[in-house]
Amino acid sequence: MNPVLGRRQLMLGGIAGTAAVGLGLSACSDGAGGGADGGEVTHMQFFLSGDANQGGGFAHMAAKYQEETGIEVEIVDVANEDLTTKLKNAALANDLPALARVGSIDATWKDVTMDLRDILDTNDVKSELAAIDPDGKVLSLPSDITAVGMFLNKTLFDAAGATYPAVGEEPWTWDEFTETIRSVQAATGASYGMVMDRSAHRLKAFLYEFGSNTFELVDGAFETNENTKPALEYFYALNDDSFMPRSVWLSDGDPNGLFKSGDVVAYCSGSWQIADFAVNIADFEWVSVYMPKQPVRVTNYGNAASIVVFEGTGQEQAALDFVNWLFTPENYTELSETSGFLPAVNGITVTYADNAEAFELYNEEIEASDEVAARLKTQDLEGEIEGRTLEGDPLRDETVKYLNDEQDVDTTIANIIELLNASL
Repeated sequence: MNPVLGRRQLMLGGIAGTAAVGLGLSACSDGAGGGADGGEVTHMQFFLSGDANQGGGFAHMAAKYQEETGIEVEIVDVANEDLTTKLKNAALANDLPALARVGSIDATWKDVTMDLRDILDTNDVKSELAAIDPDGKVLSLPSDITAVGMFLNKTLFDAAGATYPAVGEEPWTWDEFTETIRSVQAATGASYGMVMDRSAHRLKAFLYEFGSNTFELVDGAFETNENTKPALEYFYALNDDSFMPRSVWLSDGDPNGLFKSGDVVAYCSGSWQIADFAVNIADFEWVSVYMPKQPVRVTNYGNAASIVVFEGTGQEQAALDFVNWLFTPENYTELSETSGFLPAVNGITVTYADNAEAFELYNEEIEASDEVAARLKTQDLEGEIEGRTLEGDPLRDETVKYLNDEQDVDTTIANIIELLNASL
């Protein structure tokens, strides 16, 4: 029996056995089978989502790789909402592709991934964003970084004669930010001062900036510190239907659409909006600015997606060679420039063709961030590897109840901790 298949049977309680024997390795493997029998690989598949939306960077690099090596890396661009299911089904059928770019580690296939430790170390990939198991095996590498950030309607700022910290200047505090935004709102008649995505990812950045460690796993249980409560109370005060519209967090209103309307002064979202705004905002000028601090300077950043290489395909070494080639500084820089990526490799300089100032600001924010963001991201990745699961999103969902006056702040914090501990 294939030893990889044996591990799957144990992991999945035998469900995979019959399907795997019937389907073998046929659908995703081409060429001479490389790796497993020493034959030469001429074709392999790379499953991912959204390459076309990011400038076709992976397709561009695959074409370059084929030109250099003669090996075709077929980019199979799967809709994001379908990718998880497609890979699960492929794992059950013993029909995984050579490699994939995934949003998270999945229990269905995590035990049939190749160790990417050598690639991580050789190319100085950001280790805090790699999924590393307790034995030191590197299950995945971050393909790129995403980070929380603040956008302003510069046209409204200019009309109000207001200023904001420029690149290289001291970032503003949340008190200074809100005071300035309120003054611009009053001077221009904008309906709202600010919107923030209804997301725990954005809220974590806010909490970090107030000195909170959000909710950290310590000695086998989740806990938080004394700065979380005043940060949540500050956030509650901002959601007053004047500075921030309550509809966004309480009824899933569209913050992106509100900001694009030109009637909101500021938008707390993230680096992924740059490409959207460059194409879809024509009625006013926008600008990326520093996140406020109170007093901690930090943005919540993490791996936008991760690359994994699968065992049992007969193409393991060929896939590892391609990933190593992709992460070498010269090639990874080209990928980042083509796709507009915030780089997940240390020590490289990316020259952006468009919106260079916005991207450079995000890179500066990441480098200047307090270590709490990296520490808690590592905790999240460890949870994925361990298979911890949650019902909903406790931080977001319990905060919504607090904003809606269904419970007080102390109950909110206690409920979040209880729900997180239940995942253990």
